[in-house]
Amino acid sequence: MTPLSFRFASRELRGGVRGFRIFLACLALGVAAIAAAGSTAEAFRRGLASQAGEILGGDLAIGIRQRGFNAQEQAILEKAGKVSYAVASIAMAEAPSGERRLIELRGVNQTYPLAGQVTLQGASSLQAAIATVDGVAGAVVEQPLLDRLHLKLGDRFLAGNMAMVVRGVLMQEPDRLSRGFALGPRVITNLPALQTGGFMAPGLPFGETARVLLPPGAPLQAAKADLKTKLGPMMRMRDREDAAPGIHRLIDQLEYFLGFIGLASLVAGGLGVFGAVSAYLEARKPVIATLKALGAEGQLVRDIYLIQIGLLAALGVAIGLGVGAAAPLVMGMIIQDSLPIPALFAVYPQPLLKAAAFGLLSAAAFSLAPLGRARSTPPASLFRSDLSGTLTIGPEIVGAVLAAIGLAAMAVVTAPTPLAAAIMIAGVAVSFGLLWALGWGSAVLAGKARAGARGPLRIGLANLAGPHSAARTASPAIGLGVALLAAVVLIQSALLNQVAEVAPRTAPALVFTDIPGDRVAAFDAAVAQAFGQPLTPKNYLREPFVSGRIIKVRGEPVDPTKIPRQDRWAWDSDISMSAIGPAPEDPGITDGAWWPAGYAGPPLVAMDVEVAKGERVRVGDAITLSVLGNEIEAKVGALRKVDFGGFGVSFPLVITPQALAGANLRQVAIAKASKAQETRVIHELGRAFPTVNVVSVREQLEAATDLFGRVALAVRGAAAVAALSGLLVLAGAIAARAQARTREAAVLKVLGASRAQILAAYILEYGAVGVIAGAAGVALGYAAAWPVVVKVFHAKWSMDWAGVAALLAAAALVAAIGGLLAAFQALSKRPAPALRAE
Repeated sequence: MTPLSFRFASRELRGGVRGFRIFLACLALGVAAIAAAGSTAEAFRRGLASQAGEILGGDLAIGIRQRGFNAQEQAILEKAGKVSYAVASIAMAEAPSGERRLIELRGVNQTYPLAGQVTLQGASSLQAAIATVDGVAGAVVEQPLLDRLHLKLGDRFLAGNMAMVVRGVLMQEPDRLSRGFALGPRVITNLPALQTGGFMAPGLPFGETARVLLPPGAPLQAAKADLKTKLGPMMRMRDREDAAPGIHRLIDQLEYFLGFIGLASLVAGGLGVFGAVSAYLEARKPVIATLKALGAEGQLVRDIYLIQIGLLAALGVAIGLGVGAAAPLVMGMIIQDSLPIPALFAVYPQPLLKAAAFGLLSAAAFSLAPLGRARSTPPASLFRSDLSGTLTIGPEIVGAVLAAIGLAAMAVVTAPTPLAAAIMIAGVAVSFGLLWALGWGSAVLAGKARAGARGPLRIGLANLAGPHSAARTASPAIGLGVALLAAVVLIQSALLNQVAEVAPRTAPALVFTDIPGDRVAAFDAAVAQAFGQPLTPKNYLREPFVSGRIIKVRGEPVDPTKIPRQDRWAWDSDISMSAIGPAPEDPGITDGAWWPAGYAGPPLVAMDVEVAKGERVRVGDAITLSVLGNEIEAKVGALRKVDFGGFGVSFPLVITPQALAGANLRQVAIAKASKAQETRVIHELGRAFPTVNVVSVREQLEAATDLFGRVALAVRGAAAVAALSGLLVLAGAIAARAQARTREAAVLKVLGASRAQILAAYILEYGAVGVIAGAAGVALGYAAAWPVVVKVFHAKWSMDWAGVAALLAAAALVAAIGGLLAAFQALSKRPAPALRAE
């Protein structure tokens, strides 16, 4: 037999879900956002996993810096499987016309690629295109280089001092994603050409990578461990399961951030859920009172409506899952071919189950409290239309609290960085509490202020002070939506300002690398002539450059696996160093002191504080450096804060010059220059210093601005979902009070109020709610954005006043429009029928 509660619930559900439309919309919106973020991220993960071998270029990739693999190391590698070798460097490409451009130059051997294919235009095969014919190496190049240098197939150009001929256009390489960001267009030639062209001379910043394709069935991790043992710890090794670690981390972080916005939308929409359930139960007061008067227990009444709400919550979640699962599929059909990374768009159960759990927990957290009130209210109060009694601790309140805790715990556990997730969840909870308190306080102040007001203002203030004031019901959700949108807008504008305006003023415009150590005076003179002005420390800095590795700290060998992943970058591979005597201008010392001019004692180093953090290095600690094949014992004399994007000595390590005495170190230089000076110096250096590479920081910043703008647009669109949740709550508050507003308007008209006065009162009421919630949301968004910009991204804070003003105006305008709609709805009925209706 069907339980009595199910029979009553099914009868009531036959009347439709009219009172639960906002309930369904709030749940569906948040669940859809979480499901879409998770499904899209999973599509990218599956795409990367399906092409892991092609992305890495084999099963294993082993890299070294500033030297090639020796014969013994090659023999070890070739015993493990089939091997391909590639050397990467940078060079200046020069056309016969004199146009020059920095390029990413790679030399590959005949077995490249081991996995995947190189896609070309104008050439039948890679090996045929890059072969050396009549002493001139062939090359395949990306189209932007042809456009910049005005080249075509068959034309010759110089890479450094080496002549090359264009035999094909490079469209795609299978291992491009695993190598990361490129400073310039990519050019591929044969490996012997780089060896004979001088690109692999000692001290030059090149690297060689060996990719290994294991025999079928060979265990990956066992082969990796065996090669690590035989080759030693100085080589960087990755396998196909970690083909693109940077992209994986980006996907994880983006998924969580977008999913968090969806979760915040659920929390903001929670007031809509709460309001919809409360309004529905208030409309069912006569039914509940009758049931209780006829002997129904409070538990039966609760179960009747709990079943209905549970079924409708499942429906809302199902709608959200359907939208969230379909959105990535639609996106895939539209932009699949233009995506920079592979993706397999499909319906994946795991992200959908996660989104469903979030939706159901949110529904429980916000809908159980009104059920508890309906269960505990006596029938006499119900007949008096009183459903606003105080809540008591019962199973419903306990269930709501447990659901809220489960919601927060699930958000933290499923996040890539639990600590950051906990901070964000706590921030949302505190913000929600502050916004609720602000709404309550605004209602109290409105009640006190109405005594001195007249006309429509008095009516509006009285409505704000009432028990069902929109300041209490809608302002927390609107404020939270505005806060999230404001945080995204302020972070985006500050970072874009950093990239587009601050960085060009403070960073160098040009970076020169591979300057011959024995020709620095001539190089400086050439740069000064091209600039047309003297070189000073304000516009030009030049220092020696070498790379090395820290292999011991306090006498103990460095084990990168014991260092936190975010700090490992300086310890598991070579890092850049310089040898400087007198202290530079503004060295950024945080502890210790720079060595005096003319220092001739034991080697000392100045270390960046971020590098030191990885092994907890302090001033006075001994470290061992592996530099140019030698081990150097040094003591940490100073820790300094390095501004890697500024105009200064931006080396993670600086050592006393005597430690590298006798080494003819190549040098690097940075300069501030106008666009015209940049063009002249690139052209002029092609004559006397063709092997010196010139990096245009301006071009890199422009590319970064474009990329950041596209990503930020997507994030801003996701944040707008939270604001939409606030609008749904506002719509729910208006709908819930529609009948009461109609009676109120009828009474006002009977007492002599004009339609214009009633309209003005409602616009003032809801407009005030929009201003209050918008201002609070912007303030909370500022509080969230400032530490992210300054502490996480280490950027200069800047305030987007136009964006803030637009958000405030939009919040006030939308809320005022809501009040106008409420007024029109209330005024649409004649007074007599409205006053006779119950």
